[in-house]
Formats: sequence, C-alpha cells, structure tokens
Amino acid sequence: MSGNLKIFLNDLGMVSSVGQTNQEILARVQAGDRSGLVLSDVFTPSNQYVGLIQYELPTISDQFSVYNCKNNQLLLAALSQIRATVDGLIKSYGSHRVGVVLGTSTAGVRNTELAIKSVVDCGVKPNGFHYKQQQLSGGAEFIAHLLGLRGPAYAVSTACTSTGKAFSSARRLISLGFCDAVIVGGADSLCQFTGYGFNALDSVSSGLCKPFGQHRDGVNLSEAGVLFVMSKDEGPVELQGIGASSDAYHFSAPEPKGSAVIDAMEIALRQANKSSSEIDYINMHGTATLLNDAMEAKAVNQVFGNTIALSSTKGITGHSLGVSAGLELGLCWMLLTQGGDEGSLPPNINDDDFDKALPSLNYIKLGQKLGRRINTCQSNSFAFGGNNVSIIIGRIF
Repeated sequence: MSGNLKIFLNDLGMVSSVGQTNQEILARVQAGDRSGLVLSDVFTPSNQYVGLIQYELPTISDQFSVYNCKNNQLLLAALSQIRATVDGLIKSYGSHRVGVVLGTSTAGVRNTELAIKSVVDCGVKPNGFHYKQQQLSGGAEFIAHLLGLRGPAYAVSTACTSTGKAFSSARRLISLGFCDAVIVGGADSLCQFTGYGFNALDSVSSGLCKPFGQHRDGVNLSEAGVLFVMSKDEGPVELQGIGASSDAYHFSAPEPKGSAVIDAMEIALRQANKSSSEIDYINMHGTATLLNDAMEAKAVNQVFGNTIALSSTKGITGHSLGVSAGLELGLCWMLLTQGGDEGSLPPNINDDDFDKALPSLNYIKLGQKLGRRINTCQSNSFAFGGNNVSIIIGRIF
C-alpha cells in the first residue's frame, strides 16, 4: 500500500441460495435459516445437500451470448444491485480508470459438462455453446464489455480463497495508481466437476453440515455471486487489512498447527493497526470438515483467545468455494452497515454439540447480539495447497 491512501468498499450486490438481496440474505442468516440447503443428485453421485439457487436470474442478451452461463447470470444479478454506484464512478473517473477483478473456481464449467454430454449422446455441441462460458476470466470480460470499461479486467483462481485474493489484487490496482475504482468479487455455480471431486476426497457431508460440531463430516457445496465496489472515494466501510500466506503443506489438507493461518490473521491485524481485542466479530472459514475446523479453532484461539464473538456461516449458506471469501466478507459488510445499534450477529448453526476436543471459542448462538454497534470484522478463508487469506474491514460512519 502506498502512503496513507485509504480504500473503501462503497457498495455491495449479492445473491445466494439464502436470498436475492442483501437484506434478505442478512435476515435469513441471522435467523439461522437453513432452508437454502436442499437435497439434489444433479451434481453429486447421490442425494446430498447443496446451496442451490433456484429462483429466476436475469437473462444475458444475445449481444453477449458467448458469455451466457449461470455463473455470469449470478454476476449480472449482483451487478444490478450496485449499478447506480458503478455508473457514478465511471462518470467521475472515466471508463479507463475503473477495473474488474473477480475470483472463481468453476466459472461456467457446467455448460461444458452439458456440451460434452450432448456430443456423447447426439454427436453435436448444443447451440450457443462457447468456450468463454467456462473460461476463468470470462466473467471479468463480460462485466467489462457490458459496462464499456477500459481498465484492467481479469480473474483470480486460487480455489476457496479466490475472491479473497481478488480483493488483494484490486486493492493493489488502486494503491499503485492504475485504477480509481474496481468492481471486485466473483461467482461460483454448482457443477459435477466440483461435486464429484469433493466426494472423491470424502469431504461432503452425509447430511446438513456441522461447522465445529462433534459429528461434523464435511461440507455442503453451494453457489453464489458477490460484487463490491472498491474505490478511493470515502464510503461506509474501509478495507483496513489483508493478510495472505501459504504453507504448501498438502494438496488438500491444512497444516495442523495453523502456523501460516496465524501469520495471515496477524498480518491483517498489523496492516489495520489493530490489536486482536479490537475485532468485534470473526467470520470463520469453518468448512465443517474434521481437519479444517480443528486447525482453525486452534489458530484463532492462539491469536484471539476465547472471548471474541465468532461463527461459521457455512451452516446456513453452504460452502460457495471460490466466492466464499466474498460472500462472507459481504455478510461482514452488512453487519457493519445494517447490524443496528445492538449489533445483531450471525449464529454458528450446526444442529450438533460443539466438539469439546477443540480449543474453547465463543461461538455465536441464535439471537445473540454484541450489545452495541459492530465496528470491525475479520473474515478468514483457506484453500487447497495451504493458501490462506484473512481480511479486516471497519465501519467509518
């Protein structure tokens, strides 16, 4: 970061299996509503719970048909919620000074799966199929072309930290003077490639997932689309710190001691110039897998002790893979801007007893409140290969 430049998160658009608007998503998360997790056998070998978006999404026009996939429909739905803010920044700074940085792990792979099936069954690809529908950078290109932007537009794909890393990259574009504003976030949609892959790793729950639960046995996969407006213009929330690290311990398992995770959280605290006691709420990565939850509980306890309010919201939203960092940071943004004077907090829902073998932590119960306005949140995201991101944001008004 250069000098004392402050960077803000001015606006947020979000869609998920939990809801179609920020207000709906926040209300259902705080209510512990798990109804967005439904049984499906489309993406996995058998009936398993997934966070599937089943409501109608906006249509991509024929002009952009090469980008026509559910992933980009999720982005278009999120963009519609922030369009006025984006248009204002384009008018202020010019289209060449606004960038797009997105994170994804799947893009439109589902379209390719269906195209392959069509070739196998019928000998021809479906009408309208184009490789750009599954291209990792396709969403960023789509948004840039739709808005007529001429700034940098690209994607980051680092598995479950993808949107977290996108935030780091977008911040760098502004701090180095390449952009005045960046549309940052991402989308991931469900596909068999992901579902069968996580099943092969024996990482999918046999029922509803149980973050930090005694009987946790894996994730519920889900889909979502999230877009923030990041800029140097003062807004309601400041991006205060991003800590990143990598331990390269194992392809899919976390390093048990969480040393690199501790580094990421502490780097974010130093950048934010905050002590651990100044964080009001932590959104945990909390995948409900045996090894991840054990590692994260140990690392967070070491840095923050056992009194800070925290939860994994994946028991409600499911694990949205590459967009999970953006989705969970979005929940934190809403807590800062819409949490109210009593500081309503999102509960850790797992319908299970907490694992007593894990270090003691202050998991949020349904209906629990901070007792005052929430000022600062920290959000953790971890990925395959020991890839870690921790982000701190703070309310300024």
